[in-house]
Amino acid sequence: MLSNTASKIVSSAAKKGTRAFNSTSALSGRKFFVGGNWKCNGSVQQTSDLISILNQSTLSTDTEVVVCPSQVYVQGVREKLRGDISVGAQDVWVQGNGAFTGETSADMLKDMGVGWAVVGHSERRGKGESSEECAKKAKYALDKGLKVIACCGEPLEAREAGTTNDYVFPQIKAYADVFSKEDWANVVIAYEPIWAIGTGLTATPEQAQDTHSDLRKYLGEIAGADVAESTRILYGGSATGATAPGLSAKPDIDGFLVGGASLKPEFADIVNCNGAEKSLKPVNIGINGFGRIGRLVMRAAHNDPMVNIVAVNDPFIPTNYMEYMLSFDTVHGKFPGEVIATGDKEISVSGKPVKVFGEMDPSKISWGDAGADYVIESTGVFTTTEKASMHMSGGAKKVVISAPSADAPMFVMGDWRGGRAACYNIIPSSTGAAKAVGKVIPDLNGKLTGMAFRVPTANVSVVDLTARLNKGASYETICAKIKDASENELKGVLGYQNKDIVSSDFISDNHSSIFDEKAGIALTDDFVKLVSWYDNEAGYSQRVVDLIKHMDISK
Repeated sequence: MLSNTASKIVSSAAKKGTRAFNSTSALSGRKFFVGGNWKCNGSVQQTSDLISILNQSTLSTDTEVVVCPSQVYVQGVREKLRGDISVGAQDVWVQGNGAFTGETSADMLKDMGVGWAVVGHSERRGKGESSEECAKKAKYALDKGLKVIACCGEPLEAREAGTTNDYVFPQIKAYADVFSKEDWANVVIAYEPIWAIGTGLTATPEQAQDTHSDLRKYLGEIAGADVAESTRILYGGSATGATAPGLSAKPDIDGFLVGGASLKPEFADIVNCNGAEKSLKPVNIGINGFGRIGRLVMRAAHNDPMVNIVAVNDPFIPTNYMEYMLSFDTVHGKFPGEVIATGDKEISVSGKPVKVFGEMDPSKISWGDAGADYVIESTGVFTTTEKASMHMSGGAKKVVISAPSADAPMFVMGDWRGGRAACYNIIPSSTGAAKAVGKVIPDLNGKLTGMAFRVPTANVSVVDLTARLNKGASYETICAKIKDASENELKGVLGYQNKDIVSSDFISDNHSSIFDEKAGIALTDDFVKLVSWYDNEAGYSQRVVDLIKHMDISK
């Protein structure tokens, strides 16, 4: 409700015809905005995980997104974060560089490529920052080319006394007193119902809308109807993936400044609350068979915060040996985390519990009780559709078979020479790789053949592709096209390098193929030899994880 003083202001504005600016974001053209305030949270690893989550997430193009990490992580986040998400600072100093210990100037932030700054947050006002100081900070930041999230809000006692607007309006007035009309184009207002943050109290969508409407009306009175119409007003309460749709449906709520939820995968749900985009969520996976592929899948998942390995089944490996086998690998090195056998039926991987089963019969594994929606069948035993489906009796929803299956159009071929000692011989062998290419790229079916040589190396393979081209192209043109694909549509799957490297340099590389510019040659423009490396263990295991993530978001 409006206080008496505020009512008089709004009544006066209404008489002047300024109520016309009370309209929905969609009708007014105000682009939806979601800011993530990470506050004083995070470690180097958590920051890396948050970047990975955001880089993988499908986010609405109709929403402007800004994240504001702790100042010490700002530059690292800006350098690694996808380009369609802006980076902001959680505060900014009132003037430029100088002898101001502990402060960060707008000049510094601009030099780092930071685009936004949060000003006047309730947690800083609570430490004594006045509205005038907040306004001075905001104005200096705007003058230096930053955009500003200008905060305002009221505590519980003001809400209970019915004096919300008497408390908040002077904060808005302080900004308006120093902003030019042009400045407002680079400002969003974030209203914080301080009384509903961390108190257990909740602002209903109707309560939030009432205050946002009052703020917009007052802004029209002091800054003009056009400013009020175009300025986005964010809700800075405890928005979540569940509450965001209801709040965003209100006409004067143009987005959110999110605190704790911005540190979780549900941040994507808040960003997408107005659209049809389906947010990528962490997937829960079980592994059947903790042999070579099973352990490498565990390693691949460990680097991805969107993948949780929740259970492992292997009737032949006790938990203490699981700890040892996962911790140490002759080829791939020490596991990049702590592995502990916490009991006969559980191991801990980097602090996360993983349930361990020892069942011979897949139908008896309680995947559902462990929370596993997907199961990777990596024993090499249950490879038919019928046998792999036994996992569903225990609660699994989908099964990915990591070995060749009789039900799938794939082939593995070999001969007697494969039984000879690989550490002393180069062994010619046949391969189904060329036929497999024809299956996944029908246009190449029947146009490729190939053979393989087993050589005495612990890991890593190389493809030597000799091709006759229908349409000639220089080797430089071919390399440029492959490099472009490695940086765009095939990023993360196809790698590219132009160094003098050898096979061991690709151990643990999770690309499916890494093109070697220096190793290839072109006899003519239509007859070329291309060379590409791959770690079939790490690359294959990573693609298994990628497949499950794709299945989950496509369901």
